[in-house]
Amino acid sequence: METELIELFEAAKKAADAAAVGGGGADLSPEEDRCLDALKTLKKFPVNYQILVSTQVGKRLRQLTKHPRKKIKSVACELVEIWKSIVVKETLKNKKNGNMDIKQSPKSENRSETMEKKLQRTNSVKVEKMEGVKVEKLGSETKVNAVKIEKKPKINDVDVSPPKLNSLVYCKDPVRDKIRELLAEALCKVSGEVDDDESRDKVTDCDPYRVAVSVESAMFEKWGKSNGAQKIKYRSIMFNVKDPKNPDFRRKILVGDLKPERVVELTPEEMASTERQMQNDKIKEKALFDCERGGPPKATTDQFKCGRCGKRKCTYYQLQTRSADEPMTTFVTCVNCDNHWKFC
Repeated sequence: METELIELFEAAKKAADAAAVGGGGADLSPEEDRCLDALKTLKKFPVNYQILVSTQVGKRLRQLTKHPRKKIKSVACELVEIWKSIVVKETLKNKKNGNMDIKQSPKSENRSETMEKKLQRTNSVKVEKMEGVKVEKLGSETKVNAVKIEKKPKINDVDVSPPKLNSLVYCKDPVRDKIRELLAEALCKVSGEVDDDESRDKVTDCDPYRVAVSVESAMFEKWGKSNGAQKIKYRSIMFNVKDPKNPDFRRKILVGDLKPERVVELTPEEMASTERQMQNDKIKEKALFDCERGGPPKATTDQFKCGRCGKRKCTYYQLQTRSADEPMTTFVTCVNCDNHWKFC
């Protein structure tokens, strides 16, 4: 029975990992359908406290309660609650009957035997470790040292990221598959573009194929097909991702600084490289400075008198606004009060 339970859970876990590749979309994929069938079968499977403890399936099931697919997450949460109620009922029943002889798992037994052997060998020096405190006993003297004890994360209590893909996942749409290939090709170049070791290690831990699939899926869900009305937006992202002068944009997408949902919201200015953004800032600053400073000085004349301030310091220009046989129109501007008027 334990073997059947483990095999059934492994089938559900494998289908859930395959369904997670496509993200949290609304469409029901075949992998998600297989996972839901396996979870519903687990609901009907006869289990008890001893089987759950020996197989450790209950702890591994918690990973599916954080699955991106809502249906898988919902069914997994229901199954966890069912198994919890079974454990609680059997525990209360054992307490009432006075029978609390619970069988330990093989790993726990091996760990306890190893600890007993270590304690027997350390008769002269006894070391007790507590959280944040290390107590050393040497005969009658006791020495207390404050130390930092790092707790290793338990696999059963944390999210385990899906394994890295060795190849690209295709969706059987030639246009979408081509975009995925171009994105994956560009993201695979990031590992050779970073300089320091810390960034290289961070990039190596990332999965370019999975990120490429996620970005393309976000683009398709946001805009639809790339050969439709949103072709320009597709081209803007693809150009900046493949741009050899824009490695920062590729790196931010690969390491997760820019999520796929955020990438589709970026403007062309935000996707530009750092160097290009600095150039744009300088152009804006120069334009703002020229605007505040005003244009270059123009030649002035005293042939016209301003009707507002009475000064004779003005600039003017002439323009043919009527037919060719009519005189030109003169436009005059007062330098002192910026008053404008015209005459023919």
